[in-house]
Amino acid sequence: QVQLEESGGGLVQAGGSLRLSCARSGRVFQINAMGWYRQAPGKQRELVAYIDAGGVSNDADSARGRFTISRDNAKNTVYLQMNSLNTAVTSIYYCYVDFLTDPREVRAGSSWGQGTQVTVSS
Repeated sequence: QVQLEESGGGLVQAGGSLRLSCARSGRVFQINAMGWYRQAPGKQRELVAYIDAGGVSNDADSARGRFTISRDNAKNTVYLQMNSLNTAVTSIYYCYVDFLTDPREVRAGSSWGQGTQVTVSS
């Protein structure tokens, strides 16, 4: 069974930096995409950034230029480096993965982490 574990969230002053980590466990045949969403209270969950099957990074406009997604395939881990933080990015950040467990599958599976809180204070 595929599971995700996030870490690295916390409280940081405006202008500071955080690095989120998401470690995947469980066997997969193919990763279609892996990345980060966020959800603030009373708001919809929104995409932050993800890496597709070809290793190409895709960022939301709000994240571009400040957040950097990367991965370490040997560690089955995706990272989100967040710099120049401001209060607008305060949210719970969720890791996700979209995957195939068998080459004969025609429908991908997905898994979500439990979330890690990021709070930026002024």
